[in-house]
Amino acid sequence: MRVQRKHVLAAGVAAVAAAVVAVGTGFGFADTTPAGQSACQGSVTFSAEGGAPAATSDRFPVGTRLRVTNLDNGKAATVSVTGPSGSCVLLNAAAMDLVREPGKNVIRRNLVERLDGGGGAAQPGGGGPAGGQTRPGDAQPGAAGPGGGVSAPAGQSVCTGAITFSAEGGAPAATSGQFPVGTRLRVTNLDNGKVVTVPVTGPSGSCVLLNAAAMELIREPGKNLVRRNAVELLR
Repeated sequence: MRVQRKHVLAAGVAAVAAAVVAVGTGFGFADTTPAGQSACQGSVTFSAEGGAPAATSDRFPVGTRLRVTNLDNGKAATVSVTGPSGSCVLLNAAAMDLVREPGKNVIRRNLVERLDGGGGAAQPGGGGPAGGQTRPGDAQPGAAGPGGGVSAPAGQSVCTGAITFSAEGGAPAATSGQFPVGTRLRVTNLDNGKVVTVPVTGPSGSCVLLNAAAMELIREPGKNLVRRNAVELLR
């Protein structure tokens, strides 16, 4: 009888513990995903820009307020868009420090919310707005390229805006919100003339987002951003 009572007591404790975990998850004590659809697709990275927490964007106009949440640690930063860039959202150094995990320069699991009620989620890849205009960071209009990508007229970059990088390792490569996997791009830093040719290996929230090895080949010492650049689509 004593043995049976112990088993019954243990089973009761396990059931209560399971109920507590379930309730905790429902109230956000465990790992939960915020409701709502993200306004940007792909990883979030940052520039070396100083100042108060802020962001630049190729999707949203200056003054737009965004809340960026790192879903891996629950940290969030509310930022205003201060200018254009080649990404859906590119945080500055102060904003990234508010949400990053130690030693990481990219946030893969994220939620970007627009706080000023200015419409729904941005479309991945960032097609141009009505009227045929293009936004900074969008591929320039031109003939369809290999694999359904976009090619620009001779001498014109297929991406606009600054180029930054992720913490991805491996051989020089890039990710893109404009070009399919396998596309080859040549990226030139116009400030120092350095060039790197990279394959697109996956999607991101930028027209072109270099990995660490590619950025090392063209960056200037201490700079995490290539403002003056040319991106060519190679056939």
